[in-house]
Amino acid sequence: MDTSIRWSNLLRLPLVFALLASVGACAHVSQKDLDSRLETLRGDLVGQIADGDQRTAAELGLRMDQSDARIAALRADLNTLEQDFDMKVAQLEDALRFDVPVYFGFDKAEVQATGREVLARFGQVANKYYPDAQITVEGFADPSGSAEYNLALGLRRADAVKSFLVAQGMSAERIKSVSYGEDARRLVADGAHGPGSAGWENRRVVLVIDHAGSMTSAAIVAEGSR
Repeated sequence: MDTSIRWSNLLRLPLVFALLASVGACAHVSQKDLDSRLETLRGDLVGQIADGDQRTAAELGLRMDQSDARIAALRADLNTLEQDFDMKVAQLEDALRFDVPVYFGFDKAEVQATGREVLARFGQVANKYYPDAQITVEGFADPSGSAEYNLALGLRRADAVKSFLVAQGMSAERIKSVSYGEDARRLVADGAHGPGSAGWENRRVVLVIDHAGSMTSAAIVAEGSR
């Protein structure tokens, strides 16, 4: 029930008490008159409560319609990303994981031209639907070289993507860079590595939007996303 209605009702209670007190103060006020006045007041209060309930229901309905429209728009945008860039969007417990087609040259950490468009489109979606959410850029490397070196290389790649997203207008404070290096559990092509073009699938980044606490829940994942 609307808080303003509840307070309005409470403010009217002294009127009821005053009306009751008038029975003892004014002998000419009959029981019938008193009952009539109380009934009028009760009807007024009931009417206000009903009006408040109707307004609350209308406001809730409007918010639900707006939320449904926003969810439908996000689903459409995610589907478009998947179709345009052969991207995969997966729902985690409190996050969305974007396996983006952003790859790096052997022993390189520069964002290539082929990855810039998809990153720009990702940034648009993230800013539109999750303007305050934490974004994590996960960097990876193929298993050529030492594990320590590849951990640092993966971080350089994640930092390069973060810098690109910041240049597109995203806040640096909401983007975190991490590296998994050559972690065998996250390799796309097991054991594949350079030099040269071999192992290109493993030289990549993954983007994760942490939507915990966001108004947009797990239900927004595009139909067909896996």
